[in-house]
Amino acid sequence: MESGDGVGPTSTTDVPARPGRPAAATREEAFEYAVGMYLRGRRIDFSALASELGVGRTTVHRWFGTRDDLIADILGTTAVALLNEVADSTPGEGPARLLEIFDRFNRALAEVPALATFLENESDSLTYIVRGDRGPQPMLVHAIAGMIQAEVDAGRYLPAVDAETTAYAIVRLAQSFMYADRATGVRGDLDRLREIEAVLLGLRPVTPE
Repeated sequence: MESGDGVGPTSTTDVPARPGRPAAATREEAFEYAVGMYLRGRRIDFSALASELGVGRTTVHRWFGTRDDLIADILGTTAVALLNEVADSTPGEGPARLLEIFDRFNRALAEVPALATFLENESDSLTYIVRGDRGPQPMLVHAIAGMIQAEVDAGRYLPAVDAETTAYAIVRLAQSFMYADRATGVRGDLDRLREIEAVLLGLRPVTPE
């Protein structure tokens, strides 16, 4: 309906929207926000997350379970994203390419500032890294097993054991070398880690002394 003085709105699309509170964040948006908190070195806190997103704390719990669950998912998701980024930029084929991917990934992960901050500031931080049911360990095992199986299916690699077991060994070995107590003498020794990963992939024969 047209306005009599020619100034008012001429259709419903011209009517200003009613003021009010913007729609609350979705679970996906909340997770992305939580990932951003981690990447900026902030502590993952359910109360802060709920407040900053304009949702209730109970909603955050319903979406993610416990704080430990959310942290595990963040660490796993960001680790797999980095692994895939490395894989996409690594040429070659067969076990040689797999070794190069795993080595580059280990070195890149060791340089992630957010992870270093998390390990330094979060109590019991390693429990999230080695958790078997959720987080980096199962997510990386799944991703790496897929990469190994792709090489097997293409006829470019025949592992000594199945892809899933090989992937599990690769991930657990890397965790030991990257996060074990320094007293063992292997923490941070990525060159030695690469050598043993090569053996696991069958690239170097193991000869008795």
